[in-house]
Amino acid sequence: MSRILHLKWPLMVIGLLIAGLVVAQDYQRRYGGSRYGGSQYGSDYDARKGVPLWEKNQEFEHDVFTFVRIQYDSHYGGNYGWSGGRGGRGGKWRTDYPDADLNLSFRLKELTSLEVDPEGVILRLTDKELFDYPFIYIIEPGHLEFSEEEVVALRRYLNKGGFLMVDDFWGEDEWDNFYREIKRVFPDREPEEVPLEHKIFHIVYDLDKKPQIPSIHHYMSGLRTERPDAEFSHYRGIFDDDGRMMAFICHNTDLGDGWEREGVDRGYFEEYSEPYAYPLGINIVTYAMTH
Repeated sequence: MSRILHLKWPLMVIGLLIAGLVVAQDYQRRYGGSRYGGSQYGSDYDARKGVPLWEKNQEFEHDVFTFVRIQYDSHYGGNYGWSGGRGGRGGKWRTDYPDADLNLSFRLKELTSLEVDPEGVILRLTDKELFDYPFIYIIEPGHLEFSEEEVVALRRYLNKGGFLMVDDFWGEDEWDNFYREIKRVFPDREPEEVPLEHKIFHIVYDLDKKPQIPSIHHYMSGLRTERPDAEFSHYRGIFDDDGRMMAFICHNTDLGDGWEREGVDRGYFEEYSEPYAYPLGINIVTYAMTH
């Protein structure tokens, strides 16, 4: 039995006793209107850019949810000053890092009974540790390129019970690139638009629509999309032969910025982070851990 499948069932047995998503008061307590405001949690809080640190439950030391971000190579340059390209340590895979990873992990710890690692992990698809984790995250895949070894590793990981979330890429050119690469992984499987009725939109929080979440920079410019050819959000899934969703692909939307930027602007927080980015993020993780 794979390590992935071994991990899932203890988490499922623990249960996901979800509290209501009432984080507005916590927003004021943590930030006081400023992303890095407040130091009541001590030096660890400050070092983590305002995200509290907690101790992992030693009873479930090897059965905790860990946010795993995938590092990949791309055929396009870096992002926000990072060097990109093949073999680069920067690039678009680092977008929203580490705030998005830390904030979602904290909200999962705060709002669910899931045991959560406070740190998160960065892996390549070819790292042997990949199979220790049932959830992985790829961001901004509009210019990614998989090696043949990565194609084989991702196919094996997903077929063994792993779950991939893809997020924050916009427009038809970026979709075409990702589609070409994911079809190398599953030539015989087609990404399918996931209807709003699917349980991933309702498994914990009951979403009333498939949200389109812009980056905070576009939001502050009065925009609700990031490309002229990205008018509507798309949420597509890749399913195995038993109907299990192996990959959830969030296109023309940016959940990661909703997590990363929750403390930058109160309006953005109230319009996107609290009602959509966090509820859908928690739904996705819950689905990944229990299916």
